[in-house]
Amino acid sequence: MTIQLRIVFMGSPDFAVPALETLAASGGDKPRPYSLVGVVTQPDRPAGRGRTLVPPAVKLAAQALGLPVIQERLRAPEAMEQLRAWAPDVIVVAAFGQILRQEVLDLPKFGCINVHASLLPRGRGAAPIQAAILAGDSETGVTTMKMDAGVDTGPLLSQRSIPILSEDTAGSLFGKLSRLGAELLLETLPLYLSGEIQPQPQDERQATYAPMFKKEDGLLNFNRSAEELARRVRAFHPWPGAFMMWQDAPLKILKAHVLSGKAKIGERVIVQRLPAVAAQEGLLVLDEVQPAGKKPMPGKAFLAGARGWES
Repeated sequence: MTIQLRIVFMGSPDFAVPALETLAASGGDKPRPYSLVGVVTQPDRPAGRGRTLVPPAVKLAAQALGLPVIQERLRAPEAMEQLRAWAPDVIVVAAFGQILRQEVLDLPKFGCINVHASLLPRGRGAAPIQAAILAGDSETGVTTMKMDAGVDTGPLLSQRSIPILSEDTAGSLFGKLSRLGAELLLETLPLYLSGEIQPQPQDERQATYAPMFKKEDGLLNFNRSAEELARRVRAFHPWPGAFMMWQDAPLKILKAHVLSGKAKIGERVIVQRLPAVAAQEGLLVLDEVQPAGKKPMPGKAFLAGARGWES
């Protein structure tokens, strides 16, 4: 009789849901050598104007699957007590949002396996998807790794890459990498647990970092090149959102493209019947915008009511 290994899953946002659902699914004709015994996720957070408490996506998915859930921070004695009671042989982590202390890393026999949205060691940190677009990378991907005490510094298990298309935003890559990560996890985990895959150290010389962004990081600086600004628009969609100031209020820029042209840096112009702003090199043409307090609209529609746009 085969003994099933016990897995605990840790994750919070939408990105982690496909990995959780993949682990929870039955293996069909080939039963999997593990069972999912519990889920750890972040506490409910206030959101919206009413500051109503909203549960993380992973909590909702776990409840739909009938899985027990811990929402307290792992520093809480009650949370650690429950985690120990689940007696995991391996912990799988995807976009969890908490740094795991050494006592958690040491708890499972096979350690903690992380699904990370970059081709490590490139893109360590909290915002690897945005960072890949900002850097102008031609590809990105997902990595599975055995976690250590550092931030995404542990030895690698497997990787898979995809191209970054010219129209890709952080939002579109988020969806692609989320599904890709679940697929890679499903392939990698049995091989790792059976010893067919051995963790390999990262090349520290290739490491880059992707820190979390704040809302104010979305303010566009037109002293940068138009190409770089266009990448920022894509990288910051949907969060934290790219914007410029217009009539003393933020004007969100949802889609933009680059045209050659010269004007004073920061000057507002009209090209091809669209609003544009001169940057260090070229023009940033605003294809879709969202004025303060209004819904998103095409650049042409915005321009129709934007008196004094040309500066």
